Amino acid sequence: MIHSRRVAAALPSLIFVICTIFALSGCGGQQATGTGSKPYAGTTIRVMLSNHPWADAIKPLLPQFQQQTGIKVNVESYGETQLAQKLTVEFASGSSTVDVFMQRPLQDARLYVKNGWNADLNTYVKDSSKTPASWDYKDFVSSALATVTINNTLSSIPIVSEHQVLYYRKDLLQQAGLSVPKTLTELQQAAAKLNNTGKQQYGFVARGQQAQAVTQFSGFLYNLGGDWFDPQTHKATLNTPAALAAFKLYGDLLRNYGPPGVLNMSWPQAVAVFGQGKAALYTDADSIYENLLDPTKSQVADKTGVAPFPSGPAGSTPYSVCSWGLAINSNAPNKDAAWEFIKWATSKEITLKTQGNGAVPSARTSVYTTKGGVDKFPKDWLAAAQAETGGKQYDRPVVVQVGQARDIIGTVIVAAIEGKDINSSAQQANTQFQAILDKEFK
Repeated sequence: MIHSRRVAAALPSLIFVICTIFALSGCGGQQATGTGSKPYAGTTIRVMLSNHPWADAIKPLLPQFQQQTGIKVNVESYGETQLAQKLTVEFASGSSTVDVFMQRPLQDARLYVKNGWNADLNTYVKDSSKTPASWDYKDFVSSALATVTINNTLSSIPIVSEHQVLYYRKDLLQQAGLSVPKTLTELQQAAAKLNNTGKQQYGFVARGQQAQAVTQFSGFLYNLGGDWFDPQTHKATLNTPAALAAFKLYGDLLRNYGPPGVLNMSWPQAVAVFGQGKAALYTDADSIYENLLDPTKSQVADKTGVAPFPSGPAGSTPYSVCSWGLAINSNAPNKDAAWEFIKWATSKEITLKTQGNGAVPSARTSVYTTKGGVDKFPKDWLAAAQAETGGKQYDRPVVVQVGQARDIIGTVIVAAIEGKDINSSAQQANTQFQAILDKEFK
């Protein structure tokens, strides 16, 4: 009995000591278990990536991040469309299990921000206690930052930038005595001269599949002086003279000088035609260059050149966009640890490695002037890409219902390729697109 009374009397002090130890170790709360230089050690974050060259370049570096921070990274990889679908399902259900995810700013960001699915990363970027000045937010390309900023919300940090360029067959141009097209008129003339259906040699190839063609049609639209809608009045402009001229030019090129089956072509099919040596000219994103310049992927790699996208009557303003960014789920339980990952993955040091090792065009400016940052890029590719950095910040309409808008615009592109009445198709599309704008900007 004496021993029992002593134990009972000591219990309050013992409980106090145990609770103090647990409090100091961070157990039982939302704090990370680490201390000192690894404040989030022991935290696990779920990171969802697209099957993309950037993801391939970052994965081998993850052990370095885990060792530096003590944060465990569980990576899941999906195809681009599958990733978007999975994220939409999880976010719509209020899931909090996703911490970091790759996001297509121009395709998904406006919807995600509208629905409150993105954490506003301004919270971290503007907090010097979480983000040191050396991380250098201003080092990112301004057009890329504009792409990922939705209604003053920083929806993601840019990781991949894209520009529209012209791929061309150096040998075919030389044999025909032609210079590299610098204008859209010269592009059409060269396509006509280099087209030889008897030899299955086509003058021009590009995306012709309805919605998928919109992004690459955009350069033609912009350089001919058109746009999707007036940003001030929110009036659709698909039926303006400039837009009609762009639809006609794009349609004429693919109908008259394009390969069979072009209406079913997105970039993988179009790039395959060029890589097999069946096309002389090809306009698309600079980010797919390896498919054309890598001899293991292209039969004409040593004969392919890269040039800036041809200018038009309105000058040269093709797109210069951020095609992918890293975002944080607004319901993520480990936002601070998630930011540590994004801060690391988008730092100058790691960006230099992902761009230098994987030759992935990044959205940081400094890596293009840093030794090792551009060694793997062909010189003409680099010059073409850098020439387009001042282009439009979007390659499709900047609206929430962007998928529906692309489908609508794509009907006019298809009509143009088929040689149908462009004016009536554009008028109908303009009316349908205006309905989207009226709903969004009411």
